[in-house]
Amino acid sequence: MGYRAIEFIDENYYHVYSRGNEKRAIFLSDRDYIRFLDKLKEYSEQDKVSILCYCLIPNHYHTILKQLGGGSITNFIHRLQTSYAMYFNIKNDRVGHLFQGPFKAKLIEDDAYMLQVSRYIHLNPQDIRKDPVKYRWSSLKSYLNLTRSEMDTVLQKELIYDYFDHSFPVKSYKEFVFSTDEIPDDILAQE
Repeated sequence: MGYRAIEFIDENYYHVYSRGNEKRAIFLSDRDYIRFLDKLKEYSEQDKVSILCYCLIPNHYHTILKQLGGGSITNFIHRLQTSYAMYFNIKNDRVGHLFQGPFKAKLIEDDAYMLQVSRYIHLNPQDIRKDPVKYRWSSLKSYLNLTRSEMDTVLQKELIYDYFDHSFPVKSYKEFVFSTDEIPDDILAQE
């Protein structure tokens, strides 16, 4: 692995993302998305990393992760991407890098920024002209209590819900996500 400018510190939150080499698709079928999510869940439990939210788009993915004590986001993402790339390459009879360089990560330094990153991640399907509420490969449906999945057992939704009306956290979060407020440029510039 190459040099990483960011140091991962226990109990901090990070926006972690990566895209396909040459911006190519890294998910070609439902089976691919399911495999990635299964490994996301499996390795998060092994590497002591909390997942707050995620969105898988055909050529990239976004997550908000929290590094827990004794865990390692670097090890977690390395195992996740290596395992998935091996699966993808064998399945599609291909060789070479699947992901474009090392994964990207940005420290989430304050609460307002974390909420905006979660909003950005959950609205990401709009970039491929998909309805974020109906989009299957995002944690938004889980946040809105519209689905039950294996990922629900690892998503740390309460860490986001805590910032909203405790009587109606789902409704309050939905209103926040779909507000007309602009997403800050420093989040948009990360792509």
